[in-house]
Amino acid sequence: MAPGGNQSSGVTEFILAGIPNLNSTKGELFSVFLLVYLLTLTGNVLIVGVVGADTRLQTPMYFFLGNLSCLEILLTSVIIPKMLSNFLSRQQTISFAACITQFYFYFFLGASEFLLLAVMSVDRYLAICYPLHYPLLMNGTVCFRVALACWMGGLLPVLGPTVAVSLLPFCEQDAVVQHFFCDSGPLLRLACTNTKKLEETDFVLASLVIVSSLMITAVSYGHIVLAVLRIPSASGRQKAFSTCTSHLMVVTLFYGSAIFLYVRPSQSGSVDTNWAVTVVTTFVTPLLNPFIYALRNERVKEALTDMFRKVVAGFWGNLLLVKHFNKKTMRS
Repeated sequence: MAPGGNQSSGVTEFILAGIPNLNSTKGELFSVFLLVYLLTLTGNVLIVGVVGADTRLQTPMYFFLGNLSCLEILLTSVIIPKMLSNFLSRQQTISFAACITQFYFYFFLGASEFLLLAVMSVDRYLAICYPLHYPLLMNGTVCFRVALACWMGGLLPVLGPTVAVSLLPFCEQDAVVQHFFCDSGPLLRLACTNTKKLEETDFVLASLVIVSSLMITAVSYGHIVLAVLRIPSASGRQKAFSTCTSHLMVVTLFYGSAIFLYVRPSQSGSVDTNWAVTVVTTFVTPLLNPFIYALRNERVKEALTDMFRKVVAGFWGNLLLVKHFNKKTMRS
């Protein structure tokens, strides 16, 4: 039931329509999305674990990468488990409270990720263009405060629109959300009231967060490219451009899909197209990020190798200890 006394709407739950025109292949889709989710979790959990455990990775770049992986884990977990359960369920429903909660955390985590991507680009700009001042500019205290600001920057601005959406009257008893999760456009389409002002507010907030962080990212990478062009070694330029190209590919996918979806005055149209673009932000980029940002990195590879060696050595050590203890017990 909608809060704020909207009991006349009678809506206590929504029906998630899921991905359109693909109902005949639900089993295959379930397998694909489950595999993508598990790979995303595995890659991002590995990054968080190795960054926290290896002292060689206790630098600002890897600290921010760890935060990015945490955001990706949470963002995908807000959407995909419920989606997977709906593939196995006949009802495919979501309660009103769960829908609003999903709405809030999706946009909170997404906004925080945009801010963090901008911070990461500035961090790389400072490291490449001001290497002598970099340790002072990006010390541990500064990194912690900046990361906290990114999380809070997504947490607070999304609260107002979420409350506004939760107070909307939804007149249909079995309201069908034309999406695989509670996105803003499909929800606003179901409201039996004029949502123009709310859509304009969403447009302004999305523009501020997405466009401003995009500008910071673009300017930072622009300076990075100019700095790379001044590298005398051809192999050095090629290596740097390879890394920048990979990063820019993920940034382009993430920002491009978000701008298409949310930086527009009307949020309630083109629902059949929106789900395909949303797949990029909820499935593709969280899956690619661990490989693009970290797992192709030689230092991360070395740290992961050492971590696995320690795990294997500890496992065999414990196994031998148990065998030795069993032998002594049998002899006695």
